[in-house]
Amino acid sequence: MVEVGIFQITSNSFDPFAEAKDRDAPGAKEYVHIRIQQRNGKKSLTTVQGLRKEFSYEKILKDLKKEFCCNGNVVHDKELGKIIQLQGDQRKNVSHFLIQAALVRKDQIKIHGF
Repeated sequence: MVEVGIFQITSNSFDPFAEAKDRDAPGAKEYVHIRIQQRNGKKSLTTVQGLRKEFSYEKILKDLKKEFCCNGNVVHDKELGKIIQLQGDQRKNVSHFLIQAALVRKDQIKIHGF
């Protein structure tokens, strides 16, 4: 028990962030970030980051490349992990593909860019 001025705080008091510590709680979402990076002129890259580690990134990339007729690769980053890169602005296409393939839910996707 800690006394702070007039109030007393007990160690077994209500923790408002207890739900966020749970893996499946609504506040503990793992987002999939879909971004666009401008290259030179009209050229751009679409990056997909935050997919679960148990997925095969190479198989997902293969399906994305076939579906959208574009080139791409998987980049290994020390801090961010594996990132899928695709040529062109494929943000909406990728988000629809991930939802239809049931890899992520719609509320787990964040689309960034201009």
